[in-house]
Amino acid sequence: MVSDKSKLGFYLLLSPLILWLVTLIILPHMGLFAVSMSEKVGVREYETGFGNYAVFFNEPLYWRTFARTAFMSILTTALTLVLGFPIAYYIAKLTRGRTKTTLFLMCLIPFWVSELVRTYGWMILLRETGVLSNFLLYIGVIDTPIEFLYNDAAILVGLVYTSILFMIVPLVTTLDSLDDSLIEAGYDLGGTGTSILREIVIPHAMPGIVSGCIVVFMLSLGNYLTPILLGGKDSLWFTGLIYTQFITRFNWELGSAFGFLLLGLSSAVVFIGLKLSRQSLSNTMGR
Repeated sequence: MVSDKSKLGFYLLLSPLILWLVTLIILPHMGLFAVSMSEKVGVREYETGFGNYAVFFNEPLYWRTFARTAFMSILTTALTLVLGFPIAYYIAKLTRGRTKTTLFLMCLIPFWVSELVRTYGWMILLRETGVLSNFLLYIGVIDTPIEFLYNDAAILVGLVYTSILFMIVPLVTTLDSLDDSLIEAGYDLGGTGTSILREIVIPHAMPGIVSGCIVVFMLSLGNYLTPILLGGKDSLWFTGLIYTQFITRFNWELGSAFGFLLLGLSSAVVFIGLKLSRQSLSNTMGR
């Protein structure tokens, strides 16, 4: 009887999660796939097939934009890791008490406003008549105003700024659990800073690195606002193509196929990343 009550309580606690997964993730994706398999052959006539996916592979603009988005998202993830790891290490291991809390709070402050406001802030800084261009003119570095917007560098800056918190948080959590005595023992045994980082710190932080990279990559891959505003209408970001198919051309079938391809790409990259890092999804999320 006790066992039956325990099982009932477990399923009752689990039911909101199952309901959320089924209604907001599984069913919408099943519907998305079903729409992507519909080919319009007349005004209101449809056939089932892979014609929408064939359109993607037969049009160079589509698959080149797809590859470009994947490359830029991976590059954003790498840059975020390179910038976020030293920050996370400093907060977790080199600060104590109120200083640690203050530094962590400073990382959170930019995210108190919406992504739209933060992106417009970068536009004010980087535009031709913006703060950066005027400052360089004032100190004599340049002779004429320079447009820093509408290029890949501006997109990368915006994506890294938008997602770096999601790299820092899991890294701080993981590095905070690293026993300082292990690092001290490494130095006592003649280890260098580089060898200790390679042999002790990074292996311990690997779950946080992998989880941070997964979140940052997915956020960058699915980002629409930042690439469009900072890269301009010619930014060639795949989510922009999806938006165009759904909203501008009302071609939900092709837009659904694009969305499913993006889902497949993100799942494949996450799977490859877990295999290369020799991490499991449960271990990564558990840390």
